[in-house]
Amino acid sequence: MKYLISGGGTGGHIFPAVSIANALREADPKCEILFVGALGRMEMERVPQAGYEIIGLPVKGFDRSRPWRNIRVIIDLLRSMCQARKIVRDFRPDVGVGVGGYASGAAMKMAARMGVPILLQEQNGFAGVTNKLLKDDAAKICVAYDGMERFFPKDKIILTGNPVRQNLTTGTPAEALTYFNQTFGVNFTANQKTLLIIGGSLGARTINQSIIAHLPELIESGIQVVWQTGKNYYADCKAALDQLPHPNIICTDFVSQMPLAYALADLVISRAGASSISELCLLGKASILVPSPNVAEDHQTHNAMALVRKDAAVLVKDVDAHDTLIDTALKLIQDEKRLTTLQNNILTLALPDSARIIAAEVMKLAKKQ
Repeated sequence: MKYLISGGGTGGHIFPAVSIANALREADPKCEILFVGALGRMEMERVPQAGYEIIGLPVKGFDRSRPWRNIRVIIDLLRSMCQARKIVRDFRPDVGVGVGGYASGAAMKMAARMGVPILLQEQNGFAGVTNKLLKDDAAKICVAYDGMERFFPKDKIILTGNPVRQNLTTGTPAEALTYFNQTFGVNFTANQKTLLIIGGSLGARTINQSIIAHLPELIESGIQVVWQTGKNYYADCKAALDQLPHPNIICTDFVSQMPLAYALADLVISRAGASSISELCLLGKASILVPSPNVAEDHQTHNAMALVRKDAAVLVKDVDAHDTLIDTALKLIQDEKRLTTLQNNILTLALPDSARIIAAEVMKLAKKQ
């Protein structure tokens, strides 16, 4: 069997795509998998690192603030459609899998036109533009949240959850303490609470600014902190932290051992991207979600509210984070009863084995074809 997988632009699209590919390869080691991404986007680096071939299209998103630039965008889209047609004709996939993103629109639209059944995977609680445009072409649509029939035909929807990065559950608190103490020269202990702060690989400006503004309170609280700033904000965050004594705070641009960071964390502060939320659900982590206001259709707020309505997470709005985020975190991390409630409730929302379930649906379509 041959599978064409397309999408990207952000880790939220790439992690699920690679996880689905891994599940397909696990079920059928002889299958052939080809990725299609957007030139210049992170999938062109991350997918080969995961061991898969990828072809890039010159497709870009529309510039809503500068409409005159969209003439070039339309030209690139037409070029991408032509290239996608050639890719489909040459590779001859049995099934196309679209996970969202600009490249997915061109590749999946052309695959459907050429008679290839396609399956869509929607990570968010508010469907992305690309998947909404492809809904009529799709044979199946795998979703992570209830109520998605407001975006897609009900008879095509399968509730599967979001595939997450492999090996997230492999770390133990004891291993985490050893790793962080040796790597960062701190003296974390098992009898003290640990706060994990993550804002994505690039970082989250509001979260980082909120931490910087309240560093004295964090240090005075005595809790242990693992603070992933993202590469864009590391220099400023490190400079602010170095002005104060901070024996219990680790500041790093990127946490390479996320399984260990999660294993150690009693509370997580995070954006509300689909992949992050799926990881928190799978691991049963109490969390404070700060949805990014800079995303299409405000979909991170929709993601967060799906948990908040079930008392499975705490929401702090981006606009309120500077004043309330750290105070909320310091109170919550010492409230054992509330932490337990959040942990228990978020675990009920976990949908493990999502990648394998989606891969099974892909293979069903291939056999029908």
